[in-house]
Amino acid sequence: MTGLDEIVVVGAGAAGATTAETLRRQGYEGRLTVVGAEPHPPYDRPPLSKQILSGRWEPDRVRLRAPEAYDRARIDLRLGIAVTRLDRAGRTVELADGSRLHADAVVVATGVRPRTLPGAEALTGVHVLRTLDDALALREALGEGRRLVVAGAGLLGTEAAVAARGLGADVTLVGTEPVPLLDLLGPQAAGLVAAVHRDLGLRFRRGRVTEVLGAGGAADGVLLADGTRLPADLVLVAAGSLPNTEWLAGSGIRVEDGVVCDGLGAAGPGVWAAGDIANRPDPRTGRRRRWEHRAQATEQAVAVARNLLAGTGARPVAPLPYFWTDQHDLKVQVFGEVAGADRCHIVEGSPAERKFTAVYCVGDQVRGAVAVNSPRAAQQLRPLVETAARWTGLPVKAPAG
Repeated sequence: MTGLDEIVVVGAGAAGATTAETLRRQGYEGRLTVVGAEPHPPYDRPPLSKQILSGRWEPDRVRLRAPEAYDRARIDLRLGIAVTRLDRAGRTVELADGSRLHADAVVVATGVRPRTLPGAEALTGVHVLRTLDDALALREALGEGRRLVVAGAGLLGTEAAVAARGLGADVTLVGTEPVPLLDLLGPQAAGLVAAVHRDLGLRFRRGRVTEVLGAGGAADGVLLADGTRLPADLVLVAAGSLPNTEWLAGSGIRVEDGVVCDGLGAAGPGVWAAGDIANRPDPRTGRRRRWEHRAQATEQAVAVARNLLAGTGARPVAPLPYFWTDQHDLKVQVFGEVAGADRCHIVEGSPAERKFTAVYCVGDQVRGAVAVNSPRAAQQLRPLVETAARWTGLPVKAPAG
């Protein structure tokens, strides 16, 4: 810990807050500052597209800690202010109000922002869903019979579509796969999700939104790549994200689809990265990638905080990919990855029962595991994925096409 009198964590989401808390738990006694562009204390994002949007929760329930917890931990929260520049030579972080923070080490945890679509910027009625304020604004706009088009059928888009349908909106979900979430969940679980959507009255349209259309300054529909126009009163753009790296321009930190870091989480001398923004090597595949899932943000943050203080005792950051999604009455958990698998083994239950676990393999090597409405059983499959175990337990069941 020698020479680390002041550490600045840039980003006050789950990764940033967890980094700061872990630094204190690991015994760091120096000055510790967390800077966040949003005015809210650190909060959890997964409930935004579910409990917050549906109205089941109010904002206080998504806070990661009570505000006084940061005071007790001697964590200086600077909220509602953006960071504009990193000066590595001067060891300072510059803020939008012109102030500067000295930093012997910096942890970059600025996360991502939603992509936009042509035509969206100048129109009212166009929403994104990344922040607490985004979720509250969309919730306020939704209502019985309002026509909502969701541009993007990934985890965020599908969860928001389900919540909006529960508020009485007339929802059309647009995505590029034959059924939503096919590559993420595998055909068995994705088929169940599609059935739930149909039962709820959600419409799914295969395609890609290329433009948001408007009249009189307000959104009134979207244009698809095939020329189809879909009418809408509201549009939710859930078409992916972009890493927040602009403030690192000129810093010497390598930026390429996020902050490029090594296996320890280091992006350069005195600079580290954690969470959605960290582009790091995956020891399982040898490829570089970013993970935009809550569990990885926390695990990376813990590892980076420890490595920052460990010196020669630092250890590689290698959390297992994991995420979950709630789709009405389905809870789906995924360890590892199912895309690219050529075999699926049903371990317990069945899709017909709407409750099952399965492993997905390439050859006889386990690459991923899926659990539907089976949270306890899901944990039993995790070691198989972590160790890329050879599957020898049950007969092969080919994925339904």
